[in-house]
Amino acid sequence: MTRMNLMENALAAKFAKRFAGASLLLDGSALAPATQELVKIRASQINGCGFCLDMHTKDATAAGETPLRLALVAAWRETTVFTEAERAALALTEEATRLADTAGISEDTWAAARKHFGDDELAALVCLVAMINAANRMNVIVRQEGGAYEPGMFAEYVAN
Repeated sequence: MTRMNLMENALAAKFAKRFAGASLLLDGSALAPATQELVKIRASQINGCGFCLDMHTKDATAAGETPLRLALVAAWRETTVFTEAERAALALTEEATRLADTAGISEDTWAAARKHFGDDELAALVCLVAMINAANRMNVIVRQEGGAYEPGMFAEYVAN
């Protein structure tokens, strides 16, 4: 059961609006939209955030992502359906999401990301990983449940 609806709290709602604005900036970045959704899904899987998994799998589906690729995100290393660039982004996402366990991003992971992404894409990737981890943590703390999200349902809120 949800502990607190952050959207009903004035301070949290103001924060969420600014947070969403930062997310929109990343949406318009050079980093491919499909890669962005895969990163959001993988971090949310690791963090156990049902709300974000619900949102980002539905958003990815609405954007044309295939059910096969969505089903295989958690096991991306053992699949053939992701590009080398996507694999580099997923590896960086995993290490950055598990900072306490990984002692940071390995040189090999950073080099792979550098090989596939220019400065603007890499900056967007780093910021995106930080943003989705923050969103996961907020939702997990208040036990925000997944299942009711509909693609685009926050568009009006973000626009205002």
